[in-house]
Amino acid sequence: MENKPERKILIIDDDKTFCQSLKEYLETGSLSVTVANTGAEGLAAASRGGIDIVLLDQKLPDVEGDSLCTSILNYNEQTKIIFITAHASYEGAVKAIKSGAFNYLTKPFELAELDHAIEHALRTTELENVEQIHRYQSAKESEEAVLIGEKGGLASISNLIQSAASTMAPVLITGETGTGKNVIAKAIHYRSPLRRAPFISINCAALPENLIEAELFGYQKGAFTGAVSAKKSIFEMAEGGTLLLDEIGEMPLHLQSKLLGVLEDHKIRRLGSELIRTVNVRIIAATGKDLEKCLGESFRKDLYFRLSVIRIHLPQLRERKEDIPALFDYFLSKMGGRELVFPEPELKKCIEYPWPGNIRELKNIIERSVILQKDSRVLRPSELLQCPHEPEAGPAGPRPATLESGQMASPASGETLVSLAEVERNYIRHALSKLSDNLTRTAKTLGISLSTLKRKVKEYGLK
Repeated sequence: MENKPERKILIIDDDKTFCQSLKEYLETGSLSVTVANTGAEGLAAASRGGIDIVLLDQKLPDVEGDSLCTSILNYNEQTKIIFITAHASYEGAVKAIKSGAFNYLTKPFELAELDHAIEHALRTTELENVEQIHRYQSAKESEEAVLIGEKGGLASISNLIQSAASTMAPVLITGETGTGKNVIAKAIHYRSPLRRAPFISINCAALPENLIEAELFGYQKGAFTGAVSAKKSIFEMAEGGTLLLDEIGEMPLHLQSKLLGVLEDHKIRRLGSELIRTVNVRIIAATGKDLEKCLGESFRKDLYFRLSVIRIHLPQLRERKEDIPALFDYFLSKMGGRELVFPEPELKKCIEYPWPGNIRELKNIIERSVILQKDSRVLRPSELLQCPHEPEAGPAGPRPATLESGQMASPASGETLVSLAEVERNYIRHALSKLSDNLTRTAKTLGISLSTLKRKVKEYGLK
């Protein structure tokens, strides 16, 4: 038997010698076997859960196998039941399948036949689990593709999104960081006929230049040092669906020409392979850069015009302030903060704030507010808008809050400004104090990973 994570098999048969022989044969490091000699014992074992496969005798002293099959599946509908009988008949097989049996074996059987039936059952379970996860993720992504402001600040581009969803033409989404470019891409995908196909995103800025080509186009075994097995390209993984190329402006020039070729003829060739593969993928690109200023220098003109068949530009949040109340309501409901009181003066302050980080910053502020105000029903996000890590707020935004007395004086006061590292150290110390030194909650509130927070705590000697 192939070595796999432990799976549980239940044998229900009144022939004790048969059960013991099967148990000794099947029980390995990857299979755990339980034996029951009556229907009642078998049902009791199944009721405890965790059973992947049941080898079930069709004739038991106290119950018919097909009746027991239905009861077992009531406890776990994913359990695979393989009937084993010494009295094979067409009618019996049909009855077993109708009761929910996965397979049907006749005694005596070859051990290889049993192995094949068990492997088939386990493989089917694995595929069902993958499919369930995929459906769950797709449903969650579809739920997140909500356009807040479709009748407000985004009204002017709502029709563009619908037009994009009805075609396979490439789309270029532009806008500042945090304006929701990923959400728009998902909205296009889940409103299109491709909604049941994969939606895959790759961030061109997040991968080193020497890796992005391998990710985009895949490779064959031995194509380069470390290529110990073949790897599908992102285009192949997104076959029949949508591929979002985020931060397309960061893609190296030599790969831009290869991407243009894919857009033109829908063919790719893995690294180290001579085989040309045809791909059917809808391309959406997104960037925070002004690509028109980069044309002919860091970005190819021909690729730009090929990608921007449909162009969608997202306005900054400060340009669509009428949507801020709806965004607050949406994020609060997602974070379980419906019972919190959000005073009118607080909303006014939030509308006046310039939101340099756009919707991503707003979501972060709301989440931190909910965490920090969890012992109070009154939500006061404006207190968090004065954080020292938001210098981009400018004259329209509130001045940075002083975390340590006298440590953040303005140049006009004649005092010397402290270093950025000292500001960061003081703010982390302030956050830790506010959250009772809970590292996990502090990292989440600050919007950084736990490992980064631990490293900074050590670096700044905050322990």
